[in-house]
Amino acid sequence: MKKLSIIAVLAAGAVIVSCSDVKRKPGSIYMPDMAYSRAYETYADHSNLKEQGINYTNMPVAGTIARGEEVPFPIAMDKPGDTVNYVASKKVPNPVAALTAAEYKEAERQYLINCGICHGTKLDGNGPLWKDGEGPYPAAPKNLINDPIVGNMPEGQMMYSLTYGKNTMGSYASQLNRKQRWQIIHYIKMKQAEAKGGKLPLADEAPAAMDSSATAKK
Repeated sequence: MKKLSIIAVLAAGAVIVSCSDVKRKPGSIYMPDMAYSRAYETYADHSNLKEQGINYTNMPVAGTIARGEEVPFPIAMDKPGDTVNYVASKKVPNPVAALTAAEYKEAERQYLINCGICHGTKLDGNGPLWKDGEGPYPAAPKNLINDPIVGNMPEGQMMYSLTYGKNTMGSYASQLNRKQRWQIIHYIKMKQAEAKGGKLPLADEAPAAMDSSATAKK
């Protein structure tokens, strides 16, 4: 009977101790970030996580599109020796319907930085790397104005070339985002239209100015 009383007292003591408000932590945690995950709101500011000693990949989820980014180019790169996708890219429309005056200047700037060195400031294929055949480039770059193939090339096919590269021209996907590539293509088309005596209007061009311009041509 005494033994049972002693056991009961010990059990009661153990229960009381276990209900103590004293916080106990394990001596060591193998992976603390896994044991104590940090909750963040979906649209909370994540720019200061590294300052807090929180390391993460900072990579977007596959298949997602950043806010304000253009829809991904839907045509994949051809396998070596194949041109199926290059031909199919002709049907891809340019999502940039027209450039504003500010976008036109920016597209021109990006063209001069990334394309002018080969294709020339006048889009005539006489850039510094060709220089009338005296430059270090082994072959003349395409004349974007007078070359019959480039002059009639659909914008989707031009996008394919800018995205994946074509012949001696490499890919510019790492230098220019999708919107910039589409805008440069639209800029080239505007220059091609001007060379033929036509005009592709700017998105923010006043209708009155367009009408007077058309009247002057007549």
